[in-house]
Amino acid sequence: MTPVSSHSPHGQSSLRTVQVLGGGNAGSSAHVRSLAAGLVARGVKVTVCAPVEAERTYDFAGTGADHVHVPRSSDPGSLAALRAACADADLVHAHGLHASFRTVLALGGRRTPLVVTWHDRAHADGARAHLLRLLERRVMRAATVVLGATSELVDRARRTGARDARLAAVALPGRSRRPVEPEDPDRLRPKARAELGAIGRPLLIAVGSLERHRGYDVLLDAARAWRRLDPVPLVVVAGEGSLRADLQRRIEGERLPVVLVGRRDDVTDLLAAADLALLPSRRESRSVLAQEALHARVPLVASDVGGIPELVGDAAELVPPGDPEALAEAVVRLLDDPERRELLKDRGVRQAGTWPTEDETVAQVLSVYDELTQPRLLI
Repeated sequence: MTPVSSHSPHGQSSLRTVQVLGGGNAGSSAHVRSLAAGLVARGVKVTVCAPVEAERTYDFAGTGADHVHVPRSSDPGSLAALRAACADADLVHAHGLHASFRTVLALGGRRTPLVVTWHDRAHADGARAHLLRLLERRVMRAATVVLGATSELVDRARRTGARDARLAAVALPGRSRRPVEPEDPDRLRPKARAELGAIGRPLLIAVGSLERHRGYDVLLDAARAWRRLDPVPLVVVAGEGSLRADLQRRIEGERLPVVLVGRRDDVTDLLAAADLALLPSRRESRSVLAQEALHARVPLVASDVGGIPELVGDAAELVPPGDPEALAEAVVRLLDDPERRELLKDRGVRQAGTWPTEDETVAQVLSVYDELTQPRLLI
């Protein structure tokens, strides 16, 4: 018998959904905003539960969604606020491990369908690592459907006990399938390069939080080798984090050609000025920098780790994680090989064309919602 839906087709859905976001990294927060905008445009009622700081940055209410302040905490007050927000929902969608765990606690034994999007794995050492694994198992087993941003995450969700885990690649917000190229990139680059101090020398860009898993210690090790080049490349790192002071001490003490420029909101402009993009991470899922670089036709050198190979295909130079010699050599080879750089640019455009658009991402998620909320009439 054909399922009978209480909802109209996508454009006329009366579905009531709650999106739950914790502290949220930039990628998951931007995804929730994109998803909220797309769902509201299709007639879905959306409530976003997120800290007020995330609302200030991402303006979920500006999409037409309701925003409910829920702190990134599992204290009784936060759980009560989350429970109240989910009370009338047809479906709840949580993003990230911590937000998903709080949602599981808030829903209790309620039969409301729970969708979990797993954007990236959380990591920790010692006793906290054991706790994270327990949280993973609790969330994976409680979720009705787990959507993994990479095949690696989908496989792990299944191993951890997910009843239904599916690949649901997250689109890069604000990007169409066709990259937009400036009419004359050579005319637009000099100002940005001058501001960064990269006139007459190669400019290498890395973007991401200054935390251990980003592999910036490996990047600084590699930068020692680049001091021997003529001209010496300038490495610009955009981001903030707990390792800033340590990294700065190394840069100054070893006189490395590296500049920490802090958190930037003009990453697209930085990439447009760059000769190469660098991603030396020890772990990555669906890297925003990798996507931005390929869209911007900037050759990428990245760690062969996590979801990176699946994401970039043959459109980047991949090196073993934690290997500064391999990173240094790959960069030197590319700087000396303009034909290879042009090949990677062309491959990057082709690879970016295989990634889902925001509309396709929303459509896939909505199809999951419909599947989980349509009543079935058996005769």
